[in-house]
Amino acid sequence: MLYPLPAVMVSCQRPGEKPNILTVAWAGTVCSQPPMISISVRPERYSHAIIAETGEFVVNLTTEALAKATDYCGVASGRDVDKYQKMGLTPLAMEGVSAPGIAESPVCIACKVKERKLLGSHEMFVAEVVDVSVDASYLDEKGRFDLNAAGLLAYSHGTYFALGKKLGTFGCSVRKKRR
Repeated sequence: MLYPLPAVMVSCQRPGEKPNILTVAWAGTVCSQPPMISISVRPERYSHAIIAETGEFVVNLTTEALAKATDYCGVASGRDVDKYQKMGLTPLAMEGVSAPGIAESPVCIACKVKERKLLGSHEMFVAEVVDVSVDASYLDEKGRFDLNAAGLLAYSHGTYFALGKKLGTFGCSVRKKRR
């Protein structure tokens, strides 16, 4: 019952085959040093076998502009359709993995699986981040990344949401007020 969750598109690819995209709402950061994330995927999903065999995937953050593709890649099977072609998405070469990212995504995070854990309905893949691609249009004048300007998607109980207004920053509850 945690909410909201990030709605991300996870791309993967077997050597010599077309790349595939899976939408995942169970993804998160698990370690900062080394940088690691996890995704949880049902074993019956087409992408599960690809990730299990190759030991790699790319997490692609989603935006309001990618909402339709995000939903489609979660309901259509890569066994039956080329999701990149169908959704007009562009494969993006990533360092350290053979799976492509999605060029239209503001952030693509290439990962190598370090651990797998079958938890019941899903298997969790814990992976080390080996490359990150950032859309330069989200860099400010000082070269800092403004992810909040990307219009990211969140998912809660079957509904997609755009992230909204800023309410504060980390530490605002204890920060001394200036006079």
